[in-house]
Amino acid sequence: MTILGIGLDLVTISEFSEQLERAGTTMLRESFTAGERRYCQSKGTDPHRSYATRWAAKEAVLKAWASSRFARSPQIGDNPYPLIEVVNDAWGRPSIKLHGLAAEFLPRVRVHLSLTHDGDTAAAMVVLEDPGELADLIEGRESTN
Repeated sequence: MTILGIGLDLVTISEFSEQLERAGTTMLRESFTAGERRYCQSKGTDPHRSYATRWAAKEAVLKAWASSRFARSPQIGDNPYPLIEVVNDAWGRPSIKLHGLAAEFLPRVRVHLSLTHDGDTAAAMVVLEDPGELADLIEGRESTN
C-alpha cells in the first residue's frame, strides 16, 4: 500500500452560494453530475451547503492528484470536475467515484474521503491510496512484483 497524495479544501458556503446564483452561470451543469445535482436538491431549503461540500471534495481530489504528480503535468483535461463524483451509500456515507480520464489515470486507486460543514464553512479531506504497483508506474520504477 502506498499513499499517492493528500488533498484538503475549504469553501466559504455563502461565497459559493453567490457564485451559483449569478445570472447565466453554468457551474452546476458543467461541474456536477446529474446524481450530485439530484442529491443536493433533495437537501431541502439549503442545497448550496451540499454543493459547497461536494465542491470541496472535488478540489481535494484534484489537490491529492496534483501532489502525486509533482514536477509532472497533471494529465487531467480542461474541466475535471464532472470526472470526480461524490456519491453516497444507502446510509448516507460519501465516497468518490472517478469517471473518464480520472478513472483511466487513477486505476485501482482507493480514494478516502472525509466531508464536513459547520456554520459558513465546508471542508473535505482526501487521501489517494494505491494498494499495489501503481505507485511504481507513476514514479517510473520497475515493479517489484
